[in-house]
Amino acid sequence: MKTLLWMSAVAAVCAFGQQRQVTPFVLPEEVALRKVDIMSEGTRMAGEVYRLKSLSGKKLPTIVMSHGWGGTVAGLRRDAARFAQEGYLAVAFDYRGWGSSDSRVILTSPAPAANPARRYTAEVQEVREAVDPMDMGADILNALHWVQGEPECDTARIGLWGSSFSGGLVVYAAAHDPRVKALHSQVPALDGRWVVATEQERKSTYEESTRRARGEIGYPAPRAKTIGNLIGAPIRSRFVEYHPVEEVEKAPQCAMQFVIAEKEELFDNKHHGVLAYSRAKGPKNLVTVPRITHYGIYYEAWDQSHKLAQEWFDRHLRAR
Repeated sequence: MKTLLWMSAVAAVCAFGQQRQVTPFVLPEEVALRKVDIMSEGTRMAGEVYRLKSLSGKKLPTIVMSHGWGGTVAGLRRDAARFAQEGYLAVAFDYRGWGSSDSRVILTSPAPAANPARRYTAEVQEVREAVDPMDMGADILNALHWVQGEPECDTARIGLWGSSFSGGLVVYAAAHDPRVKALHSQVPALDGRWVVATEQERKSTYEESTRRARGEIGYPAPRAKTIGNLIGAPIRSRFVEYHPVEEVEKAPQCAMQFVIAEKEELFDNKHHGVLAYSRAKGPKNLVTVPRITHYGIYYEAWDQSHKLAQEWFDRHLRAR
């Protein structure tokens, strides 16, 4: 399966991508930033809300933003602040177990046998900085639930922004929440089935899953690097059921824009962004940025990609 290109190329390019520098983020004076807590399945996620100070109290079209594999909310601030300057309410957050968010926890020993009060003291272990696409998809859905209660959110005009791994997650979220009216998905990875694409990958995935289900192994250590230099080991069994490229058609209400890199080296665009675009049922757009590789979207093509996102949201959120 050609999605394996993603796995074989990561080791060669991730270090290069991480070495390149983005200009340090400085919050524009006219933008207000508020730190918030978003609950996802009982766990607190750290969120940040951006808007123009001059638009305080007004209902605004809203963009919920999520980071990719190994990232944190810090990588979203430049785009979030720019969206605020353009008149949007922008909400960015760290997934559970990443950045400043709390972690999902597991018991280190069995719970008390009889516990009518359903409360007890126990030792727990964090599940931190592991990559679970189904948990991350749930986190985006809970961020969408949370934003419905924001007084300045126009709940009829909500969009999603995602990049790289989260470029697939936003499609997953739109397919499961019809309140999403538009999304911008750049250099997206949209299929997790590389974990069963060959006999060796299938064997590794199911052996790991069996051992974890039998309590023989726990969850990966924080910041584990099992795929090249990507931070965070995958929970392989959860990738088997994650293939948003197959769910695009479930979101006909959502205007979808896919921006891909001409020289994408981590996966084959034909099986990800291009295929998702072909299956989208609502308003859609596909843009190929010439001459860039995957990480170029954050560097030499950042202005172009942000402008594309702004114009797409202007057309499908602001015009509404």
